Amino acid sequence: MSQPATKRGPLAGIRVLDCTGVIVGPTSTLLLAEQGAEVIKVEPPEGDLMRKLGGKAPANAPGMSPKFMHFNRNKRSIVLDLKAPEGQEVIRRLAETCDVFVSNMRPRALASLGLTWETLSALNPRLVHCTIAGFATGGPYDGAPAYDTIIQGLSGVAACLEAVIGEPRFAPFVLTDHIVGIIAAQSICAALVARATTGEGQAIEVPMFENAAAFVLSEHLGQRTFDPEGSFGDPRIMTPDARPMQTQDGYICVSANTDPQARGFFTAIGRPELMDDPRFRNVSARLANVADYFALRAEVLRGKTTAEWVALLRRHDVPAMPYNTLASLLEDPQLRSSGVLTKEEGEDENMLGLRHANRFSGSSLPESRLAPRQGEHAEEILAELGYGAEDRARLMGKGGAA
Repeated sequence: MSQPATKRGPLAGIRVLDCTGVIVGPTSTLLLAEQGAEVIKVEPPEGDLMRKLGGKAPANAPGMSPKFMHFNRNKRSIVLDLKAPEGQEVIRRLAETCDVFVSNMRPRALASLGLTWETLSALNPRLVHCTIAGFATGGPYDGAPAYDTIIQGLSGVAACLEAVIGEPRFAPFVLTDHIVGIIAAQSICAALVARATTGEGQAIEVPMFENAAAFVLSEHLGQRTFDPEGSFGDPRIMTPDARPMQTQDGYICVSANTDPQARGFFTAIGRPELMDDPRFRNVSARLANVADYFALRAEVLRGKTTAEWVALLRRHDVPAMPYNTLASLLEDPQLRSSGVLTKEEGEDENMLGLRHANRFSGSSLPESRLAPRQGEHAEEILAELGYGAEDRARLMGKGGAA
């Protein structure tokens, strides 16, 4: 932990006690870790569920599933049985040394383990205590269990897909976990800024359902904003033609939203007269006739190859890029050159790693480290807390730490 200051990131010096699992919590603490915070991941004796649920692990590295590794890099791991007195002893001492506590346990579990804001702030008044919950406290769903699919279905995400494809579907990634994890990280940073002024920590509640519902409604409340009988949805997004469009040899992604972009598109396709078409002459007209506009684009783009269209549309300053499959994404030259996708020296010599995409002019980001094996750093974390060799052996022998 002795990297030079220029290699430690803007959150250098912030210590995070991470009692989260699966995706939503690890997303938030990953963002903090990649910006320089020291993140201590506390796992139960059975380990984070993603060690098993996140894909097949290499034979020589059990518990190191692909998904676990991508969401838990740059963290240290200690195993604590929080139901045992020894585990309780260690977690409280950790809380005294940390700036941030993050959990996605249900409130009842936090209370039974003595990890509430009231308990931990009594030990450390400067602590920022963040609870990521399925639902806001005080409502009819308070304390109910929640996973991403539950929240997608309840918050309207699946309904948006039904509006486009004709049946309710979950997005093929844990969308609400990602969104809420990012919001939790932002909220933690806001509380740390407030602490710099007041000197005091505070409790943060980040509910998944309410945040996801607000995310959907800010996009698709539409005319219901003003009219109780109005229509839902942004028609540019809700139309079935809002998708990658076919070319002669594949697909292309095109957005021509502004008036200059639309004029550039009409020029590029050899139809400049469409600039004066009443359906397309300005933003409002194209929005009112979005089905015609998108159908026109789909028809004309079949006439050339993807590469030909990308070159031609760029010459007219129209946003256009090739469509990537998951396989071709791995070869994307921009992704490779930015360093986000890398080859890692780890458990598997062919392992692909991911790194932080954002940059800070005032401080370089910390060197990327692989996700930890379960309990990999228990010995050193206990030593940092002041436990001597005998006490470390006692705690690890009794299951208080591993």
